[in-house]
Amino acid sequence: MNLWHSLVFGVVEGITEFLPISSTGHLMLTAKLLGVGQSDFIKSFEIAIQLGAILAVVVLYWPRLSKGVEIWKRLLAAFVPAAVIGALVYGLIKKYLLVSNEVVLWSLCIGGLALIVFELLHREKEDATDELSAITYPQAVCIGLFQCLAMVPGVSRSAATIIGGLTAGLKRKAVVEFSFLLAVPTMAAATALDLSKSAGSFNMDQFIFLGTGFCVSFVVAAAAIKFLLAFIRRHTFIAFGVYRVAAALVFWFIIK
Repeated sequence: MNLWHSLVFGVVEGITEFLPISSTGHLMLTAKLLGVGQSDFIKSFEIAIQLGAILAVVVLYWPRLSKGVEIWKRLLAAFVPAAVIGALVYGLIKKYLLVSNEVVLWSLCIGGLALIVFELLHREKEDATDELSAITYPQAVCIGLFQCLAMVPGVSRSAATIIGGLTAGLKRKAVVEFSFLLAVPTMAAATALDLSKSAGSFNMDQFIFLGTGFCVSFVVAAAAIKFLLAFIRRHTFIAFGVYRVAAALVFWFIIK
């Protein structure tokens, strides 16, 4: 891995973290295209640079986060399922699933089809929850359980939480913003867990690569967040579902 690779990874992470298309899946496929092997450092790098994207959420939503005690309570309720299940299966995921491009491609395709079908069938109720502080704890836990599906690379944490939120009765803008904010404790915990186990083996060059990917993903993610909020005012998520299926088919022929 070199500095150019870390720049490319940072851009890919920033674009894909909050769009329902799977950042982890795209990072794994990008590594394949760049000829970067799935070493332990690359696996940790792909997890750690997500903190840059998460920082973008903290900066953009700080006024609400700093005063939103009720919002934090609901985020904690949604975070618990992933924290418990993630701690139990972390080793298996990193050893087996984060090395399988086939898993990513199947997840991208099936997840894309699921997103399309869901949007065609979903009808938002007039009394759907539109304020983050009004989200009930059962709704929050439901979103958290859906988020656990994203432990499979290629599923997309954003897509899983969005579908979970819409299913639980949230309005589109509310569930997208809740998905943004839920990424903060979820990805911070995932990165801390990974780095606590592997950071001691990194050399100085690798820390520079991590810092570069972190900074680039922060800038790009901030733009991606603003894009998605503007996009959902007039559009459904069907376009992202179509993209996922198309990307899976294209990458299938490229990497085979």
